[in-house]
Amino acid sequence: MEYRKVGRTGLKVSEACLGTMTFGDQVSEADAISMTHAAMDAGLNFLDTANMYVGGRSEEIVGKAIKGRREEVVLATKVAMPMGAGPNDAGLSRKQIMRSVEDSLTRLDTDYIDIYYVHRPDYDTPIEETLRTLDDLVHQGKVRYLACSNFRAFQVTKALWVSDLHNLARFECIEPPYNLLTRDIEYELLPVCADEGIGVCAYNPLAGGLLSGKHDRTKAPAPGTRFSNETMGNMYYERYWNDSNFDAVEQFRALAAETGRDMVQMALAWVLSNPIVTSVIIGATSMKHINDNLAATELKLTKQELARCDSIWQALRPLRFFYGR
Repeated sequence: MEYRKVGRTGLKVSEACLGTMTFGDQVSEADAISMTHAAMDAGLNFLDTANMYVGGRSEEIVGKAIKGRREEVVLATKVAMPMGAGPNDAGLSRKQIMRSVEDSLTRLDTDYIDIYYVHRPDYDTPIEETLRTLDDLVHQGKVRYLACSNFRAFQVTKALWVSDLHNLARFECIEPPYNLLTRDIEYELLPVCADEGIGVCAYNPLAGGLLSGKHDRTKAPAPGTRFSNETMGNMYYERYWNDSNFDAVEQFRALAAETGRDMVQMALAWVLSNPIVTSVIIGATSMKHINDNLAATELKLTKQELARCDSIWQALRPLRFFYGR
């Protein structure tokens, strides 16, 4: 397992990060704890959760999994998504952040969070209010580093400007979707991250599991997958389940067969081949997934394989004039 610095900071995380969105839903508490320990024993030191995952159950299970081993891990969680029906139960206001961080600390059974993500932009709250609140949490010692998720490039640069203007702690990491089928962050977001020294932790590296090659476009999604999940299945279906993506998956399947690679490991290794990426989030619902996904960190794709992967993207998203020079 290799470790990479998070942007310009001195914090080092494993190139594989264990995503825990399935903990308490698709994965039982006992299995989740066993899987977490197995990943940690293999060298993984980066855990990712969120306050809204399974209504807080994911954080509770993660807290139990790291009990007695807290200092071995870099722990990340998030704030912004709805946690109730009230008008102040979502977003990035001072009120919501201050309450949410205390709730997360309680569920995680810890007195600090290593990386605290704002889960998505809040268009109703000024970014200065959000950053001043987060800066307070850093000075209070409840949060070590700040991060954002699902921000556009202009929102990241605006946040950096506000932090610089008011001498506030800044976003040091971002969590965007990135995979062979979803590469739009390469246009503007990744160059901003490279230029400003922001770490990148990529989620959905398997496109919700589509890049595993196990799905059939002519059949309904299999039970127990992201696409059939009662809570988030529709979102994943709308995001990835279309003929263009399935055509690209078939090309990727052919490439993996030619090179003797496992599709999942190859897809994860492709994400990690980008030098701007700090870590890739691996989701798992079984111990086999943990072992197979961690093996991807040992895989280095050749220049020829990377070029073939690019050709799959070019067929999926034909090259055209782009305004950025």
